[in-house]
Amino acid sequence: MLEEFAHGGGVEQFALDINCKIDDIIDLSSNINFLKPNIDIDFNTLDISAYPTYDTLYNAIALNYGIDTKQLELFNGGSNAIFTLFRHLDLEKCTIYSPAYLEYKKAVKKMNYKLHSINRFTNINDEVENNSLVIFVNPSTPDGKFYDIEKLLKYWDSKNCTVLIDESFLDFTNSKSVIEYIDIYSKLYILKSMTKFYSSAGIRVGCIVSNISNIAKLKEDEPMWKISQFDSSYLQSALKDTNFKQLAKNQNNQNRLILEKILKNSNLFEKVYSTNANYFLIKLKNIKAFEFQEKLKPYKIMIRNCSNFDFLDEQYIRIAVKDIKSIEVLQTALKEITNE
Repeated sequence: MLEEFAHGGGVEQFALDINCKIDDIIDLSSNINFLKPNIDIDFNTLDISAYPTYDTLYNAIALNYGIDTKQLELFNGGSNAIFTLFRHLDLEKCTIYSPAYLEYKKAVKKMNYKLHSINRFTNINDEVENNSLVIFVNPSTPDGKFYDIEKLLKYWDSKNCTVLIDESFLDFTNSKSVIEYIDIYSKLYILKSMTKFYSSAGIRVGCIVSNISNIAKLKEDEPMWKISQFDSSYLQSALKDTNFKQLAKNQNNQNRLILEKILKNSNLFEKVYSTNANYFLIKLKNIKAFEFQEKLKPYKIMIRNCSNFDFLDEQYIRIAVKDIKSIEVLQTALKEITNE
């Protein structure tokens, strides 16, 4: 049985299980960008004898999102930002539009919030409790759909809700951020996790964007140093690759269309969900997710079992967009599994 809060990834254990090298694994379970920015930095030259300062990092990130440095706070990764915000807000109730990134449900349980889950596939207009914390991931996980949430924002505001919009995968799309609303809705927060798009999950930098007043209050209880000089320098160098953003979007979009055609042509799947991000949610036809994972092991392919997401079951999987070679190996596997 899949653990309640288990994620994709885990290539080391997978390689041990099938007795192969880590470099041989085709990891379609992780939705980290398969492309990497050009990094022009020699880590051996970094001065790590002094405590880090973050002014240049704040400036680089603020410029990237077109905001003021006083409208963002940095954290040691997206998950750290989530738990910190839950503690800071100290509310009693939380509504999660699900299925959603599982760290939110974990935070609800750890912080003793009362949980209300709304199935956004079937009941997106369900009522939300007054004065609750609302969580909405956009583009969503694990299906990658982008929602126009202007009407929902107005509704949440009318219910005096505090709202967190997770835009961790927005950089893969040309869709509009809700950053323009942070001075309109006083209780709006936005999570940005650049490490997904910049292919650097090991670089732990996440940020929360909100109005200046909210950020000032959030900073009050934060430690002085929480991001390493290595993390800061890497991300700043990545952001300097000004061609990367558009090139990565274009290549991911091209490969997404190729992968989508392959998936939709396979008889193994009952439904392939439309996506705006770099991954597909898929409903299997006559096989369970863990069985399908076993069939892919001879091809050294990892996929994400989605059975631990709310409102999904053992027939659901997620497959990420990767390089063409990986997609071709998957195509071969699907054909051979179909003909077994």
